[in-house]
Amino acid sequence: MHTRVLTGITTTGTPHLGNYVGAVRPAVLASKDPNVDAFYFMADYHALIKSDDADRVEASRLKIAATWLAAGLDPNTATFYRQSDIPEVTELMWLLTCVTAKGLLNRAHAYKAAVDRNIENQEDADAGVTAGLYMYPVLMAADILAFNANKVPVGRDQIQHIEMARDIAQRFNHTYGRDFFVMPEAHIEEQVATLPGLDGRKMSKSYDNTIPLFEGGAKGMREAIMKIVTDSRLPGEPKETDDSSLFTIFKAFASPAETAAFAEALRGGLGWGDAKQALFERVEADIGPMRERYEALMAKPDDMEDILLAGAAKARAIAGPLVETLREAVGLRRSSSASKAAAAPAAAPSIAKAKPPRIASFRDTDGSFRFRLFGGDGEELLLSSAFADPKAAGAVRQTLGTLGGANAALEAQGDAVVLSIDGNAVASGALPADEGARAAHVQRVRAALDALAAATAEEAAAKRKV
Repeated sequence: MHTRVLTGITTTGTPHLGNYVGAVRPAVLASKDPNVDAFYFMADYHALIKSDDADRVEASRLKIAATWLAAGLDPNTATFYRQSDIPEVTELMWLLTCVTAKGLLNRAHAYKAAVDRNIENQEDADAGVTAGLYMYPVLMAADILAFNANKVPVGRDQIQHIEMARDIAQRFNHTYGRDFFVMPEAHIEEQVATLPGLDGRKMSKSYDNTIPLFEGGAKGMREAIMKIVTDSRLPGEPKETDDSSLFTIFKAFASPAETAAFAEALRGGLGWGDAKQALFERVEADIGPMRERYEALMAKPDDMEDILLAGAAKARAIAGPLVETLREAVGLRRSSSASKAAAAPAAAPSIAKAKPPRIASFRDTDGSFRFRLFGGDGEELLLSSAFADPKAAGAVRQTLGTLGGANAALEAQGDAVVLSIDGNAVASGALPADEGARAAHVQRVRAALDALAAATAEEAAAKRKV
């Protein structure tokens, strides 16, 4: 059984070494677990609460997307998207707002802290407090509940938001008499490292004590590492490791054997300058190859756009049917099938204007039975193997109609993407020649399979109502 795990990354800054160790690296590792259905999104709507610098938000979205992909996130296995590309999230936010008690939002830590600061400064309690800050917990609940995520990795300061999401979900379920939402759980990563910054405090832009991850290249990283504050012990004098920021950062990247050797060298009198150089070399061994991938991605923003839009299509294939069900539940029903069809183009944003994907069966010139999967724009995405038995071809086609992208065994083999069912290759399609576009194309096939499964489920539900 898959556990759906969802994480949001606010797009207000440039990732640093602490972000990588504390959030990016463990999340990418978790996404490789075959039992995890990973959803990672760039929380650009949340960013608007924290920053009104449009250029900064735009640049941050690009840099953070490139960072996660360069760090090894596979968009073919994880669902990677921008929050603002999912209109169902904002629609769900309003549906949830209408059942959320104001008293619940009054107790939100961020809002209370802002009010307390104002009172302490003898200002109006709500001075400078926007409705965005006040409604932040409802938007976060919508992010989670739109996909019925089981677990949400958060720091301890964010646990309250998950509890509020549960409260809101329970209120909605109770009000409309059905369990539309699963109850999400906060997942606290106790073992995730928190890196110290240049001055020994937690690495944070707020303290201006960060080590850049990719910005400034290897030179920028080395210059920052050389600024790490150390004690005044001279070369030849033993160094303590317990309270050493330099040693703590080294340990976050090194193997146990490397860490033990470095600790022994410090106790043996290694100078701080040489120790900083050793730290730089160890970190650069991991970050250098990622930086090359990052720079290649930043040089081709259109390729990243394709990946993110494919991820959004995959996410919408899940959120869309749920929100449609919720619209029905609250009374926002279509008056007829004709009006529903007429309203469909207005309900879909620019990323989903194309027609839905479809499967077309045919008989080949040699008498074998085959079928093709077409994307909404009419492009052929997959061509099935040849079947001598039409029933066998029909069974595979039926499976394809309900499989969904998340469950599809898709693998790039040479210049083709191959789909396997029960270990047998049953269909394949051509991959683009450009290496950067190949992952986006595989993601597009997954999104088409998701949309196909959603359409099949909707059709089956309509037949049950008749």
